[in-house]
Amino acid sequence: MDPRSLTPALRVVRLCLHLLMAGLLVLAAVRADSAAGVAAAAVTGAVYAAGSLLPSVRTSRRPAGLWLAALCASWLVLLWLTPEGLWVAFPLYFLQLHLLPVRWSLPAVALTACAAILSYVRHGDALNPGVFIGPLLGAAVAVATVLGYQALYRESERRRRLIEELLSTRAELAAAERHAGTLAERERLAREIHDTLAQGLSSIQLLLRAAQRTLPPDSPAAGHVERARRAAQDNLAEARRFVRALAPPGLEHGSLAAALERLCEPGPERLSEEGPGQASTTAQGQPSTTGRGPGSTAGREPGSTAGRGGSEEPAPGRPLRARFTVSGTPVELPTPYEVALLRIAQSALANTVRHADASRAEITLSFMDASVTLDVVDDGRGFDPARLSPSAEGGFGLPAMRSRARSLGGTFTVESAPGQGTAVAVSLPLPAGAPS
Repeated sequence: MDPRSLTPALRVVRLCLHLLMAGLLVLAAVRADSAAGVAAAAVTGAVYAAGSLLPSVRTSRRPAGLWLAALCASWLVLLWLTPEGLWVAFPLYFLQLHLLPVRWSLPAVALTACAAILSYVRHGDALNPGVFIGPLLGAAVAVATVLGYQALYRESERRRRLIEELLSTRAELAAAERHAGTLAERERLAREIHDTLAQGLSSIQLLLRAAQRTLPPDSPAAGHVERARRAAQDNLAEARRFVRALAPPGLEHGSLAAALERLCEPGPERLSEEGPGQASTTAQGQPSTTGRGPGSTAGREPGSTAGRGGSEEPAPGRPLRARFTVSGTPVELPTPYEVALLRIAQSALANTVRHADASRAEITLSFMDASVTLDVVDDGRGFDPARLSPSAEGGFGLPAMRSRARSLGGTFTVESAPGQGTAVAVSLPLPAGAPS
């Protein structure tokens, strides 16, 4: 048995067994009539000590059996030379019962008791009931002790397994209660959003439709009213799908790659896919040929990090050309993966439009053997990530992206420097069973 696996009580029992064996061998050596008996006692003690020190004896059944056979052989020699060796039979009982299976240990104990009795008869001492009762009683006590301990150990293991099952069941029950609480909270949020935000957005759409009907067809405000109505309509759909834990509209009728490609296409329709709060990034600027809005806020110092997490309104800047590429063989991803990657791409491009003053941005979706990676790179003004801090308006851009990646077991990194652009990278491990 490995000493590292022993409980304190078993360590005490093991130490007592060592002391008992040593004491009985010393007694046999002291009372031996010849030097051969003393030598036999010493050899028996050396064999016993070797078995206690060798790791293989404590961890493997075969070396333990060979060591026990050598110990019994040396004990038989001691028993042949002096009758005092019969007392060593008692610790041998425990070793045999501990190291051998029950079908072998019980016969071994019986043979050891018989050898002790025959040794006493051989040396010509006077026979008395104690000669037979002593070894047999010692064997019975050893058998009862070891088998009783093994029964208690099995019962303890059974109770331990029951406790583990109880703890597991309690953990499952707690998880079920948490899930039920989550569902109840989601239902409450759904009701609140339906009764407040959704109704408000629906009313905004109706008012904007009424405004469209009152405007002359050639009015300069007609296009702005139409874009505002579409933004309200898309945000209403987004709110409804959010509370139902469904995919965003960009993923409803196509794959993630198609949604990212539409994100980079020119045209004002693409701006409405950027999610709540992001379509407004072009509200103060004229649409460029790519559909991207203004750049960063004018007058900010290069390298300023306030806008990276904030919600400052951008000033008109250079037109942004966005390009999308796919690397590797696309595979079907779970909906949470597609939603997270699309949202991160939308948020990263929104930051580019608002703060980077960039002329070019590239989105790359890479499918690898064990992961899927999204990279968003721009050639804007850049910033110092070490100095990044939330804006006074409580911006949630980069922290939200990082939180989305970590919630799926992925990694999120930002590389940037003042004047050198920005690179955002997120890597998600492919779930088990995904086609490669």
